[in-house]
Amino acid sequence: MAFSLELDQDQKDLRDWVHGFAVDVVRPAAAEWDEREETPWPVIREAAKIGLYGFESLAELFGDPSGISLQIANEELFWGDAGIGMALFGTSLAVAGIFSSGTPDQLAEWVPQCFGDEDDPQVAAFCVSEPQAGSDVAAMRTRARYDEAKDEWVISGQKAWITNGGIANVHVVVASVDPALGSRGQAAFIVPPDTPGLEGAKKIRKLGLRASHTADVFLDDVRVPGHCLLGGKEKLDARLARVREGTRSSGQAAMSTFEVSRPTVGAQALGIARAAYEYALEYAGDREAFGRPIIENQAIAFALADLRTEIEACRLLIWQASWMARNDKVFDAGQGSMSKLRAGELAVCASEKAIQVLGGAGYSREHPVERMYRDAKIYTIFEGTSEIQRLVIARAISGRQIR
Repeated sequence: MAFSLELDQDQKDLRDWVHGFAVDVVRPAAAEWDEREETPWPVIREAAKIGLYGFESLAELFGDPSGISLQIANEELFWGDAGIGMALFGTSLAVAGIFSSGTPDQLAEWVPQCFGDEDDPQVAAFCVSEPQAGSDVAAMRTRARYDEAKDEWVISGQKAWITNGGIANVHVVVASVDPALGSRGQAAFIVPPDTPGLEGAKKIRKLGLRASHTADVFLDDVRVPGHCLLGGKEKLDARLARVREGTRSSGQAAMSTFEVSRPTVGAQALGIARAAYEYALEYAGDREAFGRPIIENQAIAFALADLRTEIEACRLLIWQASWMARNDKVFDAGQGSMSKLRAGELAVCASEKAIQVLGGAGYSREHPVERMYRDAKIYTIFEGTSEIQRLVIARAISGRQIR
């Protein structure tokens, strides 16, 4: 087959469909839900109603053999608004956690419950970060012990900065089952709806992504059935045995999920960057100073030219990493981290530059670029800070344990 970067018709239709939803539903609601700092359930219900939010649509996106359909959808939705976009796509991180560690039966049982249905949509949460264990996943203090008499896992600990934490129908919780093994002694568990002992704290008031619910989650001797261990106990026992014998293990519950999700997070950041760039471009063409549109000044035009170049290059990096992940290619140079690193920093740069192009107008809430700027910053922090991404890339290209 000849090499081509042209989207096929299904991908073009997907792009136009999600873009239309972003234009007609997301953008008109963005300022309101950012101001309210509440989960935009009416928008989630509308997305579920048209089939954009749900198990079937996500399965179709994951099923694309090129790997880029999910990123196309994320870019367009987050072009509309990142806060609402995260309220809709935050569930997909929990689904990625189930997908990366779970059995086919577990996927079939739990993934639909992450979304609910059209009449009663639900959200899900992926619980990894802790107050003392953000980038340092090995420092995780949440523990899970097996009660063999009852065939139950007992989980205790605290999770921090969890998207949909406490309001989720399904929580996917990563816990240590053998602390002596560090991150290699961890496993992921399903906490089913209404399980006693799991409580969410009050929603955190954030700089950006305000329409997305973020909270700490407390687990106080939470008991879940044995079959809620993702992958099953036999597989876990075999993996732990290999680690104890000194054999290298590829099964780290948190990191394997992040490896899958990093290009997706990059696509979200790219959507913010593109939205800021496009808004600044249009404004620069309309705004006049000294008798001519400001875009006719090289200082403005060159800045926008640089942004467009970075956006196009960043998209190709995301698509490459997505294709590699979908087709089981090894990230031999940290390509997943590259895509997230570059896109996150571009989102901050583009939204800041957009404010500068608009001048004082950009600093006011009359224009959306100030919200884009607030939303963008988290993309250099969550799911691995920019510094952690550089560490992953450096280790991959050097083959050394750089610290």
